[in-house]
Amino acid sequence: MNWSALEVLISGVNKYSTVFGRVWLSMVFVFRVLVFVVAAQRVWGDESKDFDCNTRQPGCTNVCYDSVFPISHIRLWALQLIFVTCPSLMVVAHVKYREEKDKKYCATHQGHHLYANPGKKRGGLWWTYLLSLVFKAGIDSAFLYILYHIYEGYDMPRLIKCDLEPCPNTVDCYISRPTEKKIFTLFMVVSSAVCVFMCFCEMIYLVGKRCQKVLKARLHNELKSHSEHHDVTITGPPGSKYIRSDPTATPLVQNSANKKAEEVSTSKMS
Repeated sequence: MNWSALEVLISGVNKYSTVFGRVWLSMVFVFRVLVFVVAAQRVWGDESKDFDCNTRQPGCTNVCYDSVFPISHIRLWALQLIFVTCPSLMVVAHVKYREEKDKKYCATHQGHHLYANPGKKRGGLWWTYLLSLVFKAGIDSAFLYILYHIYEGYDMPRLIKCDLEPCPNTVDCYISRPTEKKIFTLFMVVSSAVCVFMCFCEMIYLVGKRCQKVLKARLHNELKSHSEHHDVTITGPPGSKYIRSDPTATPLVQNSANKKAEEVSTSKMS
């Protein structure tokens, strides 16, 4: 598997990500992909060859190995890394779609652009990005559960008791380098859990930032509506020069209100 090509492809989403997204991407490639390629594959390279059982019965070792390792850790992690990086391609594809759509719009509307910044997380792209985070957190969580369910925990026992056919009786089977494999298993599990936590932090950040923008826009509209309906209040008698202005009104509305008040005062004095 060409992991370098996958890294180049997925790193394109880095410029569209938030700070949490960049940290997540760094953790995936430094603590998971590099560890997987450099060390984990070598540690699990002898799991089948050096799986020993104290019997010479043909087929017994193969049956016991299949019972202990229904799917290899290394292959399960490879599937996990592939699936967990695929949602990031959704964001890249959506941005590319926006860019092509903007080019067509620009060609038919005399240089005017449809998007000021196609990579800005607004509208549909915001929902695509949020959905990609949900998928990434869900995939990592699902694989952590699968690993825990298949192997009944994240431990790596040294001795396995096996009594399956064609074994003549209950035989003892031994896993090669169980302590080292247990350490790598725990490392990959903790890395996946931290990545899930980073996805949740990024989702909270995105939703919180969007709520903050909506509240600011609503408050601005309320202040604008209030200033338009409460332009000025005259406190003095007709012809008085003492006028109380509305402090919530915008400068343009306030100036026009003052002019109207002055015109009313001048007309009554004449």
